[in-house]
Amino acid sequence: MINKSVLALFFFACLLHLNAATAATYKIATISPDGLSWMKKLRAGVKEIESATDGRVKFKIYPGGVQGDDQTVLRKMRIGQLHGGALAAGSLTRFFPDLQIYNLPLQFQSYEEVDYIRKEMDQMIADGLAEAGIVTFAFSETGFAYLLTQEPVRTVADLKGLKAWIPDNDPIAAELIKSFDVSPIPLGITDVLAGLQTGLIDAVMAPPAVALALQWHNHVSYMTDLPLVYIYSMLAMDSKAYQRISDDDKRVVRKVVDSMFLEMESENRVDNEKAYQALKSIGIKPIDPDNIDEWRAVADASIEKLIGSGKITPEAVRLYLANLQKYRDGSPSASD
Repeated sequence: MINKSVLALFFFACLLHLNAATAATYKIATISPDGLSWMKKLRAGVKEIESATDGRVKFKIYPGGVQGDDQTVLRKMRIGQLHGGALAAGSLTRFFPDLQIYNLPLQFQSYEEVDYIRKEMDQMIADGLAEAGIVTFAFSETGFAYLLTQEPVRTVADLKGLKAWIPDNDPIAAELIKSFDVSPIPLGITDVLAGLQTGLIDAVMAPPAVALALQWHNHVSYMTDLPLVYIYSMLAMDSKAYQRISDDDKRVVRKVVDSMFLEMESENRVDNEKAYQALKSIGIKPIDPDNIDEWRAVADASIEKLIGSGKITPEAVRLYLANLQKYRDGSPSASD
């Protein structure tokens, strides 16, 4: 007859072996510097996941671009060297081009519009990425991007001849910026500072908090006071890697990551307002744009070109604009 204590030890050993066999470490990379507040939240979040899953799900974070820019991270995800990344949404365009629907120039006119549209359309974007093998969590707002330049830009004509940075491997950004008669200079985000220092570029478009954090503000003198495009980011994982996590542990991961990104989004909005004021206080001169109707006309024409080129679907644009109009028709403040 088998001793009960021996049997108990046997089952305990089997349990330890099972836990060891199912435990996994997932490698996540980002270009964000390690000292940023949101990186601290990310590290706290992955510790919470590890604790809540009893060590079955661990994440190793590679910050500060040590694994390369967003496109390099995506290549490493494809071959299994990495399992995911905290990425700018635009870097995922090739998986689901319509995700850039939020990036269409001069469409959003307020954060209230952003909040309404995203409630209606975030899931469509997440589903489109999932079909392409990319698992995403709650999206996080990076903010409205402003044009920062070395010479004042007040009119559409003033844009002509600018050498403006666009993210590398971003065909939609290139198409949009060319519509404004600007010369697009594609660079990885880690090369932008050097581009400004050497004169390779003389203009960047970025949310104020990003411009401050990456020190771009030291090489420009003016900010056109017009929010041109809305930018957002997300934590994306390769679906094959994500499927290795048990259903129970997936629920833990999603709950923690979604909560973390939604909290970061709220803070980013406050940080961008503070950074906007900081840029002005340190001598970046805001320039009020002339003839907003002309700016909007060029922006609308650029969207038509995008549709015609096949880089975004007309169905997505129609849905986006319909939702935007629905909000404006029902919002007294939006129609003022």
